[in-house]
Amino acid sequence: MSNYVESIARPPRTLTEREIAVLLRTTGEHAAGWRDHVIFSLALGTGLREHELLALDIGDVFDADGRARRHVALRVFKRATEDPAPQEVVLSDTVRAKLEKLLKQKRAEGHAVESDAPLFVSRKHRRLSSRQLRHLFAVWQKRAGFERHFNFHSLRHSACSGLYRRTRDIRLTQRFARHCSILSTAIYTHPTDEELVRSVQELPC
Repeated sequence: MSNYVESIARPPRTLTEREIAVLLRTTGEHAAGWRDHVIFSLALGTGLREHELLALDIGDVFDADGRARRHVALRVFKRATEDPAPQEVVLSDTVRAKLEKLLKQKRAEGHAVESDAPLFVSRKHRRLSSRQLRHLFAVWQKRAGFERHFNFHSLRHSACSGLYRRTRDIRLTQRFARHCSILSTAIYTHPTDEELVRSVQELPC
């Protein structure tokens, strides 16, 4: 019980809706930032962890005709001993459209687009590393004018918290987060600062 109380007492750091909008707008406005825009959009739309996202290959995400799949089966994911079953994420139409645009860009630039080629690559056409991903996320936060600094995992927290705020369905959020235990999902049910401000404004005082 003490572990449960401790876990729900410390809500994860999440981006505000404004910070998310600014991040996506800033990366989307730069032609050279489209790869990074897609990375952030995919993380925010699926809750994928850093290593799960970087492990994706072209064939994991696209079918033979170059269309982004609705359901993406993960080859690499955080495994739990109590539930070693395969995992998958669902892609929204918005994320699928962005991925398809990225694939066209990769083809135009002569990048490898075979089924086993990495989805996200560095300037040297090698699979993007965790260190590079963390660096580019820090760079884009600075360009977006963030007053706070977030680690990349905050995008997963933001995705899960955002889904819960929109649905108020903890079971749905548990499935989205791919948690074995609903206790792990409980941290995403914390109200945000924005919600607190809105609620205070409505108080009869």
